Amino acid sequence: MHVHRVKSKQGGRVYEQVLLRESYRERGGKRSDVKKKTLLNLTKYPPEVIEAIELALKHRNNLAALGSIKDVKVTQGPSVGGVFAVYQMARRLGIEAALGLNHEGKLALWQVIARVLSQGSRLSAARLCKTTAAAEVVGFKRGFCEDQLYGNLTWLAENQQQIERRLFASRHSDAKPQLFLYDVTSSYLEGEQNALADWGYNRDKKRGKKQIVIGLLCDGDGEPVSTQVFAGNTTDLLTFGAQVKKVADLFGCERVVFVGDRGMIKSAQIKDLAKAGFHYITAITKPQIRALIKRGVIQLELFDESLCEIEDNSVRYILRRNPKRASEMAASRNSKLACLQRLADAQNRYLAEHPRADQHKAWLKVMEKSERLALGSLVRITAVERHIEVEVDTEYIAYLAELDGCYALKSDLPAHAADRNVIHDRYKDLAMVEWAFRTSKTTHLEVRPVYVRTEANTRGHVLVVMLAYMIVRELKKAWRHVDLTVEEGLEDLNRLCTIQVSLKDGGACLRLPEPAPLTEELLKALDVRLPEVLPKSTVKVDSKKKLTKRRKSK
Repeated sequence: MHVHRVKSKQGGRVYEQVLLRESYRERGGKRSDVKKKTLLNLTKYPPEVIEAIELALKHRNNLAALGSIKDVKVTQGPSVGGVFAVYQMARRLGIEAALGLNHEGKLALWQVIARVLSQGSRLSAARLCKTTAAAEVVGFKRGFCEDQLYGNLTWLAENQQQIERRLFASRHSDAKPQLFLYDVTSSYLEGEQNALADWGYNRDKKRGKKQIVIGLLCDGDGEPVSTQVFAGNTTDLLTFGAQVKKVADLFGCERVVFVGDRGMIKSAQIKDLAKAGFHYITAITKPQIRALIKRGVIQLELFDESLCEIEDNSVRYILRRNPKRASEMAASRNSKLACLQRLADAQNRYLAEHPRADQHKAWLKVMEKSERLALGSLVRITAVERHIEVEVDTEYIAYLAELDGCYALKSDLPAHAADRNVIHDRYKDLAMVEWAFRTSKTTHLEVRPVYVRTEANTRGHVLVVMLAYMIVRELKKAWRHVDLTVEEGLEDLNRLCTIQVSLKDGGACLRLPEPAPLTEELLKALDVRLPEVLPKSTVKVDSKKKLTKRRKSK
């Protein structure tokens, strides 16, 4: 690698180009057949920066000599390993191209990278930029603070359709997918000021918390293609129509199969799919299974460990009993009943030992326990003469146990398009969407707490999380043979720092040292090669809110 100056004459004037180039020889070529590849055009960089790069390259194999050169200072530079690796993955996935190369696009890209590296608010993203080589790697031309990042969320929301369309086109340029996975989750909010916050079915089991509803649309491989945020009181069914319209109009797909769980695709949604010429794969509830048994469409004996298929009025039902799940359900039910009986026995002993104890309060404790364990329909709890009796409805339990481990899938796909095994496997693929929600909500990316209030900023924030999840998903696949989690791998990469070489006149560059063996293994698994040197950026990134001002004086 070297700096090469190329002079050319045009119209009586001499122009000079300064290029960072690398010499190489193709395999099998002659010894004299040396070729050159341009890595970076340095023409527009200040002369002192170019001189610093030349100096660093000249002494790249002898840092001690570089340190002894007069008027040269060698110091620890910013962290580079994590930000460079994540940036390369964002480029490879088409995220950088989808966001665009203008300033807003680069701000959005940094928000995605910062979400992968270190979760938090826009303020924390601005602080992170100051301690990493983000300006050099991402290529910022001007500085910013957290206010610009908050404004960038609005830009993301306004351009979300265009960004998702570009991503979809880059991934599916050859052929559009014919299978989509869709699911919905909710995320509770700590404050009261979010524009989309409302009361609804809280999947996080957080009482007294308003929430937002998030829908995630993935292709058949589990790769996210679109996300949408709804008000917290929106039911799952009301979110589905927007996804059908998006696949048909925004992505221009035809002959599509939607896969959704039993609470997502019902009769109204099936009609919407039929109007668009789409098909569906879903599951039916236990009451619907019993209704089919009562009508004689299916029989209880058909539920077995192997798949069984029944067709009724062009609708196919795929039946199966999972013996492992059946034993788990029976064990869970028996364990709950035993727990309730132990509490009743303890209360009976207490009443016997304390003649003045209130029998009604003891009975209420057992009743409340029964409700918490969801056993209200299985037991009858009475209190007579200071004795609490738990009467189990064995007939009803036997009735419920008939369908333990049983499930039925429903689809209108013709048999020639997909057999029973394909339909079964595609429904199981919904687990990939569930894993995406777990990753985005509770493990790595932490969509909450939501540090934004407006509707546009909330939508932009969730889009950032979706794009960051795409990178985390790719990191997990690349590091599946490495004995580290994604978080641990990124932590190791973040320990790789640059060496800043500064000249007395003000020029500087960032030189990258040889990575440690583990870091090298992580980069190799990602197929990422670190550059030997980076030009030092003069862009200033700062935050308006200072920790020193907010800390209490001692």
